This record gives sequence, structure tokens and C-alpha cells, in this order.
Amino acid sequence: MKTDVVKPQGIFFNPNRLVVPLFQRPYVWSRETQWEPLWQDIVRLIEVIEKHNGDATHFLGAIVTQQVPGRLGSLPAANVIDGQQRLTTLQLLLDALHSELERRELTGLAGRIRPLIENPIDNRETGEDRYKLWPTNRDRPGFVAVMSAPTPVDYGAVMPSRLRDAHHYFAEAIATWLGADAGEAERRAKLLVPTLTDRLEIASISLDANEDAQAIFETLNARGTPLSAADLIKNFVFQQVPASEAEKAYLANWAEFETPWWETNISTGRITNSRASLFLWQWLVARTLVNFPVREVFTQFKYYVNTVEKDVAVLLPRIRAAADRYRSIIEGAERPNGPLSRVELFGYRVGTLDSEVARPLLIWLDEPEQADIPDADRKRILELLESWFVRRALLKAPSQGTNRFLIDLLRQVSTQPKDQVADAVEEYLVAAHRTVGYWPGNAEVREALTGAPAYWKYLRGRLRMVLEALEDDKRGYPDGKKLTMGPIVRSKATIEHLMPQGWRTHWNGDFNEDEDAARDQIVQQLGNLTIVTQTLNSSVSNGTWWSKRERFLNSDDVLITKDALALVGEGEWDEEAIAERTDQMIDRILEIWPVPAGHVGPLAEPERAATINTVDLAQLVSSGWLHPGARLKPVPPAFANVEAAVAQDGRIYIGDVAYSYPSGAGRAAAGFGVNGWVFWALADTGKSLFDLRADYLASLGESDGVAADDDTDVSEGAE
Repeated sequence: MKTDVVKPQGIFFNPNRLVVPLFQRPYVWSRETQWEPLWQDIVRLIEVIEKHNGDATHFLGAIVTQQVPGRLGSLPAANVIDGQQRLTTLQLLLDALHSELERRELTGLAGRIRPLIENPIDNRETGEDRYKLWPTNRDRPGFVAVMSAPTPVDYGAVMPSRLRDAHHYFAEAIATWLGADAGEAERRAKLLVPTLTDRLEIASISLDANEDAQAIFETLNARGTPLSAADLIKNFVFQQVPASEAEKAYLANWAEFETPWWETNISTGRITNSRASLFLWQWLVARTLVNFPVREVFTQFKYYVNTVEKDVAVLLPRIRAAADRYRSIIEGAERPNGPLSRVELFGYRVGTLDSEVARPLLIWLDEPEQADIPDADRKRILELLESWFVRRALLKAPSQGTNRFLIDLLRQVSTQPKDQVADAVEEYLVAAHRTVGYWPGNAEVREALTGAPAYWKYLRGRLRMVLEALEDDKRGYPDGKKLTMGPIVRSKATIEHLMPQGWRTHWNGDFNEDEDAARDQIVQQLGNLTIVTQTLNSSVSNGTWWSKRERFLNSDDVLITKDALALVGEGEWDEEAIAERTDQMIDRILEIWPVPAGHVGPLAEPERAATINTVDLAQLVSSGWLHPGARLKPVPPAFANVEAAVAQDGRIYIGDVAYSYPSGAGRAAAGFGVNGWVFWALADTGKSLFDLRADYLASLGESDGVAADDDTDVSEGAE
């Protein structure tokens, strides 16, 4: 290893090629974060040199290159191990300066820049040899287009790219700084050229061909724009692929990861990663059956390759095949129309609950080692786990530790004969009596839904998924006699109250104050909810029962709504009908997501209750999850004029009166008993105290792998 402090003149002047390996990420520097600060630093440096210190320099950072053996007489070449963003930016800056100097006919100064951006013609064997820097394959077309554009550069005619934009920015910045006066521009240019070529300093680490470039690369990764786990893994893997095979292997097995779909950022809890990084973590968890947080995926991947999958030529196609299956399931689950395969339906439904936790399980099920599991058993495994996920969500069971539980399950069942895996999954779920893994029984689910204000209690997307499942069950999907009308459109329907939330206008029953408040709760129950594929206008939505009934009879094809109409026939829709329909819908939920005969879930109830009830507002405040002075608003619209505040000690103040518990404050606000954790929400975000507490509990487990409730859809479909 050789370390020097060099200038752009020293890096670029001699004929050479700096090659950015194709497996490195593309050019990502931007105007606000890098281009403008760099140009401002250059302008300040010139001012210092001119007015204060003629020997001043500016340090740009470091680069790492590794010599590439070449044949006698060919251009010397080196791979850019680290610093490609910096070197690419310098080339764009120098070329923009060269173009501007030529445009102003400052040919002498332009001639000093040309050797830094182009190799001499006599040293070239191919067209690529023209360029001092040869970027990664994704950047090559854009780089060539702008670096070879004739002067003056017509940026509108150059193919769009981030590199073109950088070149354009520097060209405009240079032109503005030089100014319109020819004499002054030449004087300034004579300062700018030597400043760029001789006063910018770079720490250059040059490696011999046999030195460990990957170790250096990882050590320096903390500088500049951080690399994702996928970037680090890519560099690690392709450092081990022979140079002659690298491009073919990259195009066949990795290039897809650098498309917009895979580069989309996905949030799990409070952690955001690219979808490619997230997949690689989930794939590795599925392969190793070891539970580790996503932040450790690169370290774990290196260990896996060094100890298990040592042949990357075999490993890369395996990853690509798993990635293709992974994408197919996700994209299938996102289709709003038409029937889904069982795995796609599982992906959609569980995705509304905790989208990423189940991914390693689906990857594991699709790996070659599980190929002999019978199709009927695969379907049964998905049905068992979907029931486990949905029932726990209906009870709002704590989700912390779910990753670990599912990996323990896979580790257990992976030792079983392939025709016994489904039985092993069922046995494991039935036997789980810890808080994190228990499978709620029928009685628990019924208790959780009976009389509960479902519209307030659950996120809209999750509640809509349950109503969609009830509707699809009536239509014969996913099993049974399918009707010609097809399944309900997914994720598009609006949740509608049969008896409207604003019932007082047309549904007044001459109630007293307590009865009014009770009805405000009843209209939020499951039995009063349906879905509509075409949103009702406000006059119908909040109109009389008879106007809504006529609209549903004549213009709506939702079967669960037809069932509600049939329930009362020619009669009125009232509290009794809501209670009866709630009970009927619960019956269907228990059949759609069943448990094995004889399974009873409440064995875990004392532990679950103890886990939740040990957390109070004071603990949320002291841990920083709730700030003293935070404003609270009731979730029910009927109490919209009430406001409360949280004190340092966790008490809730309504005016000057303090309440020790959320339910006490809720009773004071509502005039009757309520669950205060559900009743109160943060005024600024709308997140209920219940969901805030659930997020806190989740953080005590493996928060990297737990997807917290997404409260952004709480208002979706609100009437």
C-alpha cells in the first residue's frame, strides 16, 4: 500500500485509465449536498490565495485505487476501490471548465485542462481509452454523452442523467463567476485553472494487485454518502468474481437490484432500507434461520459466504432466483383486481398487518430445500399462519419478538420430513403459550370484537382487509363456489357506517345524554360497518336509513351489505340489528381464520395482560416516547371540543383537573366508561395512546424487524 497527498494534476495528467468496477453503485452526488459546497469551497480558496495566503490548499478527501495488471504498451489502468463519486465529480468539473474556456477562446488555459480529461490520441486503442475515468456501466452512456458534447454544450440535446446535471451546474457556476467582462474573466480564469489543478489535495491510497481491496473499502465506507447493505454486499461478492466473468455475472444476477423497484426505500419500524437491502436480510435469515437485526446483514452475509456458500458463482443465481419469486409475490399481492394465488393473498392480508415480518417465512418456503413439501400442505401452512397473524392483530397482541418466534418456528419445522411440515407448524402454534407467540382462541377473538368500537380501534387498512375477507368469503373466494362477479377490489373500497356517525340529524331517538353517548360507541362497532366500491355522496351517507337502504338495494353489489339489509327486512336499522350483525360477522371471521378443534388461547392471557399493563404514561414520558405537555384529543368526533395535556409524571390534565390514568380522563371527557388508551390520541399525529404504547413495546424487542403500525392511513375512508 502506498499513501500520498496528490493534486488533480498528479492524478489525471499522465496517460492512464481509472476504471470504476461495474458492480459499484452509480453516481449519486447531488447539487445541494455536494456540487454547491464543492464550488463554494473552491471560490473561498481562490479568495484566500489572492488576499491572505498564497500557499493555501483545500483537502477534498481520499481515494483508493488498485493497480490492474496490463500487457506491455497498453494504457496503465487502476480500479477505483473508493472515491469514485469524488473522481467523477472532478472530471465533470474539469470538463465543464474546459468547455467554458474554449467558448471564451481562452485556448491556452483550455490546453492546460485538456490533458486532465482526455488521454492523448496516440495512447488510445479503443474509443473508451479517450477518457481518464471510465464509470460503472449504468453511468457510461450519460458520462460519454456529456464529456464528448461539442462546445458550447447544448444540454437539452444531451441524454438526461445526473452526470449531465452536474456538468451543467458547474458550467453555469463557472460562467457566472468569470463574469461577462473579457479582461476580468481572463484574469479570473488564470486564478481558477491553477487552483483546480494544483491546490486541491486528495489523500491517495494505491494498492498493489494482490492487496485486500475489500477490507480497505469497508473501512472507508463511513465517509461521503453512506452505502446501503446491498451496495456493500455487491462489492464484497464481485471482488471475488474473476474480472473476465464479472460483467456477465453482474448483468445476469445483480443488475436487477439496481432498478427503481428494488431501490425503493421500505420502512420497518423506525428503520428505512432499500428494498434490495431488506430482501438480502430476509433471504439470509431464511437461509441461516438465525435471528439478527437488519443493521448486521452485511457482517452476517460475509460470515455466511466465508463459512457456508463459498462459491459465489453458485450463490449469485440462487439469490437472483429467490429475488424473482419475492418480487412476484409482492407485485401479485398489490394487484387490486382479480383472484390471487394463495401465497399472494397471504402476502396481501398479512401485509396490511405487519408486512415484513413474514417475508423470511415465505422465502424459506420457496427455497429449493422445501421443494418436496406437497402443494396442499403449502396452502395449509399459509392458512395456519394467516389465522395466527390476523387473530393476534384483532386482539392487538404485542408484536415485539415476532421475528424471533417465527425463526424459532422455522428452525423447529425444518427438521421434519417434508410431508409433516404442515402438521409441525400447527403443533408449534398450538403449543405456544408465551405472550409473543400465542394463538388466540375463538372465545378471545369474540370477546375482543363484541361491543368494541372497531372503527376507532383498528387502522383503516387493516379493518378494510377484514371486511374484504368477509365479502370474498360470501363470493366464494379464495375457496368454495366462486361467483361470476369475482372478488372484491382490494385496497380501494371505502368503509361505510350503515347508521352514520352523524346519526343525530336523521336518526334521533329522543335519547337522554347517556343514551346518546352509548349510541356514539355503538355506531363504531363491526356490525354497523360495510364497504362500498363507489363512495356514497354525503347526502346519502348521512341520510335516513330508507335512503341508504334504497341506494344499497339498487346500486350496490356488496354481499355483506345485502346481508345487513336482509337482517332487518322492512324494519329499521338499530342497535339490536348492529349487535346481531356483529355476532354474525364474528362467526364468519372465526371460520375464515380458524384454529384447530379444541384449541384454547387464553392460557397466555395473564402474561399478556401483565406485559401490557406494566406500561403506563409515566413510563412513555420518561423513555421519551411521549413529551411532557403533549396535547391529546379524543378519537370519537362527538368529543372533538375536548382537549387534554400530558404532565411530566404521566398524569392527564383536562383543564386544571389531573387524572392518573387515561381511562379516568376518558370517563371525565365522555361522561361514561371508556378504554382511555383507545379513546385518546395525540393531537398532532392522530396516533392513539394504544398504538403509541404498542410501538414502545415493539421497540423493546427486535425493532429492526418489527413493522410498527402505520398511522398515516387512519383517516383513509373516513366519512
